[in-house]
Amino acid sequence: MSRSNDAGDGPGIGSGTTTIDGTRLAYRRAGTDGPPVVLLHGGGIDDADLSWRHAIDDLATDHRVYAPDWPGYGDSPDREEHSTAAYARLLGGFLDRVVPDEPVALAGISMGGAAALGYALENPGRVDRLVLVGSYGLGPRVPGGSLWKTLAHVPGANAAGWAALGTSRAAARMGLGNVVADPGGLPPEFVESVVSRARRPDAGRAFEAFVRAELRSDGTARTDYTDRLGDLSVPTLLVHGRADPLFPVAWSERAATEIPDARLETVDCGHWVPRERPDEFVALIRTFLECSRRQ
Repeated sequence: MSRSNDAGDGPGIGSGTTTIDGTRLAYRRAGTDGPPVVLLHGGGIDDADLSWRHAIDDLATDHRVYAPDWPGYGDSPDREEHSTAAYARLLGGFLDRVVPDEPVALAGISMGGAAALGYALENPGRVDRLVLVGSYGLGPRVPGGSLWKTLAHVPGANAAGWAALGTSRAAARMGLGNVVADPGGLPPEFVESVVSRARRPDAGRAFEAFVRAELRSDGTARTDYTDRLGDLSVPTLLVHGRADPLFPVAWSERAATEIPDARLETVDCGHWVPRERPDEFVALIRTFLECSRRQ
């Protein structure tokens, strides 16, 4: 069962909440006309606004856009279960509530990409287009995954890391160097947004739980869809930063050859394509959505 309580600034613009099997999800929404697009953010201290701020507003001119916060991120309260499978189930409940009677376009970055891909594989009739941005789930071993796993089991390591990132803009830029290609070129407002999220008492806690559930001690991933990509039946756009330090661009390159109807776009940036190259990213996704709709 789901229930919704919208609290927007005007028709089709603002925010809302929906409760799915006892889990409350907050989401941003924009746009009143056009086909629905659902944007799924990644891990760490990400949330719907942090990754998708520009995309939400730009796509809303001719789409109905929804961007939920995963549990423990943004304005969504935490819950115990954090895994790709759990997020894919939540996504199903969310779609049944906000767009119950029509197929949707799904776009996910990193952790959110894996949830989108897993859902699309199991529910092809509900997804008509898929966008995977630097997606998790496209390779068997995560570079640096063994270190992530170790730190996730060291008491206080997660909290200390995020606290250090939240001390100043300079510290945030330094930390973002592990994610983006040019931290010095990031807009001040984006860096300040990262600082504010890193200062939250629960910063990174949900992602820590996700890492414990998803990664083995040798860095191999429990979510790996590489042997199922040939079954994907929806048009798919893969977007990947050429200098992505988290997930290798080779993952998306390989996936583009195995998904029956796939297109690959590489971008001159790191892992956070929608924020490192917002205009280029929106142009890519808009072109893909328009072209695939005409086919």
